[in-house]
Amino acid sequence: MAVRALSEGLAAPLSDADATAQSMADASPAKWHLAHTTWFFETFVLRDHVPGYHLHDERWPFLFNSYYEAEGQRSRRDRRGMMTRPTLAEVLAYRAHVDVAMAEALPALAPAAGAIVALGCHHEEQHQELLVTDILHLFSLNPLEPALWPAARKVPVALPGPIGWIAHPGGTVEIGHDGGGFGFDCEGPRHRALLTPHVIADRTVTNGEWAAFIEDGGYADPAWWLSDGWTWVKSEDIATPLYWERRDGMWTRFGLDGRRAIDPAAPVTHVSFFEADAYAGWAGARLPTESEWEAFAASHDAGDGNQTDAAGPVEPRPAITAPAPFGDVWEWTGSAFRPYPGFRPADGAIGEYNGKFMSGQFVLRGGSCATPRGHARASYRNFFYPHQRWQFTGVRLARDL
Repeated sequence: MAVRALSEGLAAPLSDADATAQSMADASPAKWHLAHTTWFFETFVLRDHVPGYHLHDERWPFLFNSYYEAEGQRSRRDRRGMMTRPTLAEVLAYRAHVDVAMAEALPALAPAAGAIVALGCHHEEQHQELLVTDILHLFSLNPLEPALWPAARKVPVALPGPIGWIAHPGGTVEIGHDGGGFGFDCEGPRHRALLTPHVIADRTVTNGEWAAFIEDGGYADPAWWLSDGWTWVKSEDIATPLYWERRDGMWTRFGLDGRRAIDPAAPVTHVSFFEADAYAGWAGARLPTESEWEAFAASHDAGDGNQTDAAGPVEPRPAITAPAPFGDVWEWTGSAFRPYPGFRPADGAIGEYNGKFMSGQFVLRGGSCATPRGHARASYRNFFYPHQRWQFTGVRLARDL
C-alpha cells in the first residue's frame, strides 16, 4: 500500500491533460503508468490466483498491457497518448478497486502468488521513476516550462576537488544477486567474473566538468565518438546534455523545479551512452564494466544516496563525501545488457519481464534521484539503448592500470 500510495502522490499535481499527453514514443502518459501497474496486479494476481474475481473492465487489458505477448493484443505504445478516455479520475477509481481486492486476497495467497505480488511492487517502483522522468520530458516541451514541484532557488555548494581514483588489483570476483531478498531475474545467477587491474572514480562527473567538455569542442570532434554516436550527434544536432540551454551567457537546465542555472558541482545527467563514452575518451578514461562497478559498490558502503522517499522535488545533488553515495544518477557502464551464464527466463508471461530485451542495450548501475529509496542494490541492472537520455543518466569513469 505504501508503494501504491507513492505512485498517486507523484501524480497528484497533474491535471487530466498533464496525465494524458505523451511526449514521445519512449515515454508514456502518467495516467497509463498508473493504470498499467494496476493491470499487472489485476492480471497476474487477482485474475490468475483469486477464484471468482471479475475484471474491473473487460476492455482495459487491451489498453494497459505493455509488452506481454502471452497476454494477447494491446494498444500500440506510440499511441498511448491518444487515450483521452478513461479519464484520470476513472483510472484512480480502477486503482482503488484493485487495491481493495488485493487487500482482501493477500492473506490467503499461495507463496507463488506472493512472489508475484513482490515482483509487482518492484515493477511499480520502476514505473514511478518512469512516471517522473516522462513528466519531465513532457513539461520540457511546454513553452511555459512549468515546474511540477516549485522549489526555492538553491545556493550552490563548493566545487568538488579533482576526481579521486580507487584501485582494484584485479582477479576473480563474484557478481550477481545472491538470492537473499528480492532480485529481478536478470540479476542472476550469481557467478564469477575476471577483472583486470583498474581504478574507478570516487564520484560521478559534474556539470562543471561537462561544460569544459563542451567548451573544448567535445560535441564537434569525431575523434571522441563511436561511429553510431557520431551519426546520432550529426543527425539529431546534439550539442549539450538533454534539457541544457545557453541563456544570458550561462548554462541552464530544465528540471522538475523549472528552468534554473546549472549547478557546476552537481552530477551531470540526461546524457546518453554515446555521450558518456565520448566524454570518457576525452577525459583520458573509459566507462567501467558492470563487473568492475559491482565489485566497487559491494566493497564500499556508500549508501543509496539521494533517492525518492515521497512526492516532491527530484534532482541530483552535489557530492560532499568521497566516495560519493550512489543513487543520484544512473551510471553508464561499458557492458552490453546480455544474460548472465545460466540465466533462464521464468515460465509464462512473467518470463517476458527482462530476458526478451537482452539485445542492443547497455547496462546502467546505481539508481537515481527518481528511483524509490530501497529499490536498487549493488546487483541491480538497469538498461537502455545507447541514444536514450531522458532518464537521470550520468557518468562514472574508470581507467586500466
